[in-house]
Amino acid sequence: MIETARLRLRPHRLEDFEAWYAMFSDRELFRFIAAPQFSREDGWNRLLRYAGHWSLLGYGMFAVFDRASGVFVGDVGCADFHRSLGERFDAAPEASWIMTRTAQGRGLATEAVAACHDWIDRAHAPSRTVCLINPDNAASLRIADKFGYRTFGNCTYKGAASAMLERPAP
Repeated sequence: MIETARLRLRPHRLEDFEAWYAMFSDRELFRFIAAPQFSREDGWNRLLRYAGHWSLLGYGMFAVFDRASGVFVGDVGCADFHRSLGERFDAAPEASWIMTRTAQGRGLATEAVAACHDWIDRAHAPSRTVCLINPDNAASLRIADKFGYRTFGNCTYKGAASAMLERPAP
């Protein structure tokens, strides 16, 4: 578990499913993300995939909670999604973040991403991390820029334009 001034990050648990699924069912959050509308079964399988990352790779997505209220506010982490975007992308841990709409605009994503990057750098020391962001997603691009991500290529992923970004080890 990781704690920041305002957040608590930990691997997902089964009891997180309802709050997590509600976030993934909010289509407004996905206007920049090439992800299908999840059925409950699809969502359940994704949550189990998150647990598998921790079990098999020793890293994965963190469930993010507001420390004061205990409310689930998002997902942040590094994963291996096997996107088939080429060796330069797929060989590195992929950073990912998404926050509920009620958590946006307060700097919580930046706080969570900082905690996640500090943890992965200490625990696994990857030579670099990557991320995939829709070029129209200005908020995510600002967060990526704060952590030193730079575009190294562009692609189409699941029918959507995407920028491939990388961050060298600090």
